[in-house]
Amino acid sequence: MKHLLEKYDTPAPRYTSYPTVPYWTDSPSTEDCIESLNKYLAPIESKLALYLHIPFCETLCTFCGCNTSITKNHAVEEPYVSAIKKELELYTKHVSNLKGKELSELHLGGGSPTYLSDYNLQSIIEFIFNQLSPAKDPQYSIEVDPRRTRVSQLKLLHKLGFKRISLGVQDFDPEVQRLVNRIQPYELTENITLEARNLGFDSVNFDLIYGLPKQSLDSMKYTMDKTLELKPDRIAFYSYAHVPWIKASQRLFTEEDLPVPTLKRELYELGRSILEKEGYREIGMDHFALPHDKLWKAFHNKTLHRNFMGYSDSKTDVMLGLGSSAISETPNLFFQNIKLEMKYRKSLAANSLPIFRGHKLTHSDQLRKQLILELMTTWQVKVPNELQPHTKEFLSEMENDQLVTWHDGTLTVTNLGKPYLRIVAMAFDEKLQNTKPTGPVFSKAI
Repeated sequence: MKHLLEKYDTPAPRYTSYPTVPYWTDSPSTEDCIESLNKYLAPIESKLALYLHIPFCETLCTFCGCNTSITKNHAVEEPYVSAIKKELELYTKHVSNLKGKELSELHLGGGSPTYLSDYNLQSIIEFIFNQLSPAKDPQYSIEVDPRRTRVSQLKLLHKLGFKRISLGVQDFDPEVQRLVNRIQPYELTENITLEARNLGFDSVNFDLIYGLPKQSLDSMKYTMDKTLELKPDRIAFYSYAHVPWIKASQRLFTEEDLPVPTLKRELYELGRSILEKEGYREIGMDHFALPHDKLWKAFHNKTLHRNFMGYSDSKTDVMLGLGSSAISETPNLFFQNIKLEMKYRKSLAANSLPIFRGHKLTHSDQLRKQLILELMTTWQVKVPNELQPHTKEFLSEMENDQLVTWHDGTLTVTNLGKPYLRIVAMAFDEKLQNTKPTGPVFSKAI
């Protein structure tokens, strides 16, 4: 195992989209976006997902790579909530097939959505429900910060139809928490977990991260043991991405504090083995769920879906993102909102949709996007004949190492190969065609 960790220790995209954001080129106009939304929302059976980005946090977590705005001044809430309402109003005005459309999925992320007051949280959600129609079995979820979440918020969310919450945990070790500026005693996480379950939330999820400063095998075992005391229904076990040239806050600790690459992979393997021993099932990339959870059932039934919001237990045709930096997706387009919150609001004040970049998917993009999606949600994919020669050549070393297998044109990731799913997916990445899954050339891949 160790020789594989060293051989394939290299960065690779997470593929929340294809093409990945650095390779977006042919940006659509606002008119293109409206046209695409109308086209793919037109069929009665089409499904809509809505993502709301709430960028605010009271304190800075130094590991964070998200688009955030750090402030303790809660006066920022109301103007931002009003801006999101205005954005949705503009969409319903210009996209005729959106008004009253059935809303299958709603997710609030950030930042910290529970930064909002109960009043503003209720105000924005009820406004959405007045513009759109809840589905018969909707999936509403929210990311919560146990340090800032109140029981009154949980009661409100459950009353509004939310069935799943995702708790930002990251790590339970006090020293790791100190270095990443997220002091979060176990009791806080325990309290929110138990309150959510008592209120009747169907799924309580934890976000954990491996590769944080000063993490060790002992500290990872401690974090996993504390996690298992609370037995979340599903777990996202993410790799820490160290990008201090993008996120200056990551310069508050040094690279010497970070686990070396082989240890980082060992941290993941330790966490993975502990979770699987306790009955969790590995689902796609970085996700684990208990057998009763909808995510595992969706994987088992082959209805698992993946988009910018992560893994979902049902497929949606259109994902509309609202808020600063939010990304939207249709089958033929990606487009992203202005990142800076002030500029985002200024655009809406001028009655202009705050779109600033995106990508029109070519036929090749759409094909490769679908292949990567299938691979990420099922561990296998039927590869078209025209792509088989390159794909087999790209994965020849991985096949020799028994990380993947081929049968009648179907590529399957083996149990041994699951930790290297991102690298396998690169076989379909037209933007990285000249890379190889080993060696110094590959290690330059983004």
